[in-house]
Amino acid sequence: QVQLVESGGGLVQAGGSLRVSCTASGRTFSRSPMGWFRQAPGKEREIVASINWSGGTTYYADSVKGRFTISRDNAKNTVFLQMHSLKPEDTAVYYCAAVGALQGGVVTTKEPYDYWGQGTQVTVSS
Repeated sequence: QVQLVESGGGLVQAGGSLRVSCTASGRTFSRSPMGWFRQAPGKEREIVASINWSGGTTYYADSVKGRFTISRDNAKNTVFLQMHSLKPEDTAVYYCAAVGALQGGVVTTKEPYDYWGQGTQVTVSS
């Protein structure tokens, strides 16, 4: 059974930093893209960042560019999202996701992702 488990969410003041992690079990994703999405109340789930299998190519939504960094450790089957200069509008449930197929690039839309974590809440207070 494949599982993605996020951790590291929480409450932080505006301007602060937080790192969320996602560890996969049940199979390896070392040759597949992974990504982070977020969903705020009443809003659609949106892409935050994506990373290719090697970590050599990344994608960021405009709203987080320059503040967030996605990375991965394939030996630990884990993807990270380091968040700096957090804003109240970053408040959301953050989900990690993985593509099942072997693929070289990043994936910036929801549909190609086959596996999803349960989400971790990130709340930024003003």
